[in-house]
Amino acid sequence: MKSSYLFFTAFMALASCALAFDPSPLQDFCVAINDTNNGVFVNGKLCKDPKLATANDFFFSVKEGNTSNSLGSKVTPVAVNEILGLNTLGISLARIDFAPRGLNPPHTHPRATEILIVLEGTLYVGFVTSNPQNRLITKVLNKGDVFVFPIGLIHFQLNAGYGNAVAIGGLSSQNPGVITIANAVFGSNPKISSDVLTKAFQVDNKIVDNLQKQFWYDNN
Repeated sequence: MKSSYLFFTAFMALASCALAFDPSPLQDFCVAINDTNNGVFVNGKLCKDPKLATANDFFFSVKEGNTSNSLGSKVTPVAVNEILGLNTLGISLARIDFAPRGLNPPHTHPRATEILIVLEGTLYVGFVTSNPQNRLITKVLNKGDVFVFPIGLIHFQLNAGYGNAVAIGGLSSQNPGVITIANAVFGSNPKISSDVLTKAFQVDNKIVDNLQKQFWYDNN
């Protein structure tokens, strides 16, 4: 009886393995293309014949971002839309430039954890844990410091110095996505009903109306 039970357990374990998916790409790369007539649909993108891949499929030049805006920051993404060779590789990055006191406002990446390294300047950074704690975790970072923002959590970066600052964020997705909280809530199209927002934020209707009339700059 005992041997039969062990055999059954082993069989179920093997069956489970047989049904599992391969966690890694089964090819060297899968360069995305926009030609719907020539390609294979993989992971949200069409892929070109790998024999036709070139160095430019894996290259992108990141320039200094223009921080002359209301936020004083500019995010330059380097994801699958910028480097087509990133398709299926599960990684991307972004360069973030800050003017003095510039802010990368509270936002989330729904599909990626972010690891940030400061190249120049001093940044005050933080994220908020999920309900019900909603605990704020913050740190002041200097050149060479690294900080992690867990996937999906609201986070921000503020230039705490009086000179320019630059940081690089690595992200665990080829297309991490970004939801800027203020833009999404008060700048949605069409607008969220003021009845919803006045009750959610416990403020007067005039405050909500004023916020919805603002121009919500997108620094991405």
